[in-house]
Amino acid sequence: MARDPVISGPVRNLDHNHFYVFSSRREDPSRIWERRVPLTPDAVKSLVSQHGVKVLLQPCARRVFPTYEYTNVGAQVSESLADANIVLGIKETPLTELLTDSVGGAPRTHFMFSHTAKGQSYNMPLLSRFTQSTARLIDYELLTNSDGKRTVAFGWYAGAAGVPEALSALAHDHLTLGVSSPFLLLPRPYNHRDLKALRQSLRDVGALISQYGAPEPTGPYIVALTGSGNVSQGALDLLKELPIRHVQVADLPRLASSPGTSRKYVYLVHLKPEDYLADIRGEKYNRRAYYSHPEMFNSLFYQRVAPYISLLINGVGWKPGYPRLMNNVQLAHAQALARQVGGARFRVVADISCDIEGGLEFVSRAATIDDPVFTARPADHPQDLPGIQVMSVDILPSEIPLDSSRHFSDKLLPYIKSLVRAQQGGTLAKDDLVHLDTLQRGTIAQNGKLQEPHSWLASRVTSPESSSTIMPVPADPNPPTESTTAHASKKRRILLLGSGMVARPAINHLATRKDVEVLVASNDVKGAAALVASHDNASAVGLNVTDEKALQSLVGSADLVISLLPVSFHATVAKACIFHKKHLVTASYISPEMKALHNDAVNADILLLNEIGLDPGIDHCSAVDLCEQVRSQGRDIVSFVSVCGGLPAPEDSNVPLGYKFSWSPRGVLTAALNGAMFRLGGKDFNFKAGALLESVFPDIPLVKGLSLECLPNRDSLSYAPTYGLGPVENLESIFRGTLRYKGFSSLMKGFSSAGLLDLRSSLTLNSRGGWQSLLAQSLSQVHQTAVQNNRKDISAALRTTLTETEANDLLEAAEWLSMTPPFSSVDSLPAILPLVPTQPTSPLDLFARLLAHKLRYLPGEQDTVVLSHEIISRPTGSRPDHQLDQIHTSTLILRQPHPEVTAMAMTVSLPLAIAALRVLDGKVQMRGVAGPTADKEIYKPVLQEMGDLGLMMKEETRRRLPGKELASGMLGSWKNH
Repeated sequence: MARDPVISGPVRNLDHNHFYVFSSRREDPSRIWERRVPLTPDAVKSLVSQHGVKVLLQPCARRVFPTYEYTNVGAQVSESLADANIVLGIKETPLTELLTDSVGGAPRTHFMFSHTAKGQSYNMPLLSRFTQSTARLIDYELLTNSDGKRTVAFGWYAGAAGVPEALSALAHDHLTLGVSSPFLLLPRPYNHRDLKALRQSLRDVGALISQYGAPEPTGPYIVALTGSGNVSQGALDLLKELPIRHVQVADLPRLASSPGTSRKYVYLVHLKPEDYLADIRGEKYNRRAYYSHPEMFNSLFYQRVAPYISLLINGVGWKPGYPRLMNNVQLAHAQALARQVGGARFRVVADISCDIEGGLEFVSRAATIDDPVFTARPADHPQDLPGIQVMSVDILPSEIPLDSSRHFSDKLLPYIKSLVRAQQGGTLAKDDLVHLDTLQRGTIAQNGKLQEPHSWLASRVTSPESSSTIMPVPADPNPPTESTTAHASKKRRILLLGSGMVARPAINHLATRKDVEVLVASNDVKGAAALVASHDNASAVGLNVTDEKALQSLVGSADLVISLLPVSFHATVAKACIFHKKHLVTASYISPEMKALHNDAVNADILLLNEIGLDPGIDHCSAVDLCEQVRSQGRDIVSFVSVCGGLPAPEDSNVPLGYKFSWSPRGVLTAALNGAMFRLGGKDFNFKAGALLESVFPDIPLVKGLSLECLPNRDSLSYAPTYGLGPVENLESIFRGTLRYKGFSSLMKGFSSAGLLDLRSSLTLNSRGGWQSLLAQSLSQVHQTAVQNNRKDISAALRTTLTETEANDLLEAAEWLSMTPPFSSVDSLPAILPLVPTQPTSPLDLFARLLAHKLRYLPGEQDTVVLSHEIISRPTGSRPDHQLDQIHTSTLILRQPHPEVTAMAMTVSLPLAIAALRVLDGKVQMRGVAGPTADKEIYKPVLQEMGDLGLMMKEETRRRLPGKELASGMLGSWKNH
């Protein structure tokens, strides 16, 4: 056959009234297995013959379609693509070949899988080329319909190719056990002409299994498949060529262990989330609850499924914050259980999702087509257990390039045609407009600007022309070595994650140290930049914390990490800190997930310091310090009461709940769902979860002039060891509480009875009523009958659980909060409210969003922090005698010190910053997961430095008088309530 003519230079003298499309850019030669094409010869023929498009084609002998098939339908072979208005490829274009100049005065458009949308540091130079030119970058991965579902993808073919690769991996593993498997006869996917031939190979092997069965030593083949998307559907479609029997999770123990199980079938369990996800609260799996609060779920795959299966084919993705399908610790448990079951159980995993250290934590890297399987053995994996064989090829569709290219081309072609028609000025049909909208959603950069929602990438883009340019996110996820940073500043870097309302005082304090560089990483780059603007040694960078690679990269470049992120992200950050051996400091309570990392942190020789804010934080530090002072005087502590609260200044508190929010209301609302345990007046009290609002002390004699109530704060009894108080039964009282203005709990209890603290169900606010229908819709859900959105019906529904006074108070508050129509004409509704969520959302989250807007601090308004401890002591060894008892108090009352710095921000983030600097300076030797009171080198200097800065606890001692202590006053208010 004659060789195709190659035009070595730009194509000239072409009719520029036409629109030029390059059908297939030659892929990077280093990608030897990349044989796919974005457009087939048939698609090119359609463009040429029906739309007058001239198609240029770079020569490449590796494509699945030979070049002559393109030239036969009108394509021109050209080494240069200078005249191509649209450049199509599969993977990202090498920088040396990327053309971003205009063509005939019109911007050039590139289609590719660019791997830039998540801020992948290794491709930021590519993205920067587009932001420095007029060229348009469209990423196939972002082409979605109005529902967010991808419209152009290879996923089905990844699943299809993944099945034979998985079965080949299984066969090779069985061979290492000395067992020959029928799957050894299965050729690799790329050895087949097309999908039809691959299916026939599977049927041939399936016939052998039906005739002879699986080898006796391995037991019956049992395969588990996860996921329900295109990847999983592709896998299912290929698996059906085998003698499949579908089974349920409940069947697995019997199938795997019973001698009577036939080995002439392949047993397939297609897992649903409820098969392996468990709500830690003991509730039945609920999809909405899972996606709203994934931190409340654990995966029991290692226990329910893994020990019984021969092979896992994983087709489900994972995001940080969600439970992994299986972590490294669970891998060891699963293999230990599998050993007890017998046979060749759970030795092979095919991770088609190829999510590195994602849902399967032990999948540490992508494999290649040349070398598709590796042995994963986590560092702490028991020596007596085998590693696990992992197939994690990341370009599986390339193994069946003919069919996958045809599918992809068929899906892509309509968009290309619509784009051509738009550029040619032709009449656009409805479908064309839909396609153009999709292309706009898929556009990352155009005319030198990042398109929404990708503007956050601006801080990551660097000049590709200068290798000396420092990127905000280092390209190397490993910590820089001394040799690589010899030219750089000797300053140590503190990475602060989050730029919310409490961050400013921490940044200001850290930046006073000129030997320290502060890097603030936030999804609000503009807000973070404003916080660091006045400091030469502080800078800001954009970060989506769910981007694990970016997070790892930032953590690796720091000397210490501070997290002001929501608590659900702390464990993810902590694991990155453990990997890179970096200390972490947070202000949040130690969660069970964080506590579980203690040994890992010790082994990494790092400190994961938590609970160093206000509450928890200063409250612990000052309480322990006061207890030590009292004991040093030869006195025993017989009662400990501590209360704390952040409140609006009295003059700014005349609003529903008497409360305003300086950060997300969600934490305040969910706290109302907690239980509480405490001891007062020699009696123990235990309020179960959900009953907290019933336990309020309606009056607490703490500060004259402030009308306060107090809610118990979680489990007070557990703090007896922390404060060194001895056995609880020897104490008169041990109580920790949260302060609110009077009336808070009564109104919040009413909101709870109206269903507004419900996390388990969901509402979709109707488009007509919007926020003003929230109360009526919530009540309708509670009463399982429609409550009309008028004062009469709402009031009647409220009075079924509330008194008439309570119902009227709640209705007045709800109207003020814009949860009902304006029933009175006195106050007009505000002009602006938050956007109404269009997706189903829990009533609590809807309520929180509205409160965040309506009860936010307005310009000029101030907040106040109140923290007070009361300790009662008597001489050591003396008999109970109130005449000998003393009351010791330690109190901090702080009013907002500065218009831009709230009292809450000051008391949360300042102790955090002080403690972080001490850890950075090596003055704290403690390791593992801990709070501040575990080491005097933390809590004493924190209190000292805060005192030096004017935040000093005021301490007093007086003789005990009957009925004058806090516990008596609180119990008295209870009895009189």
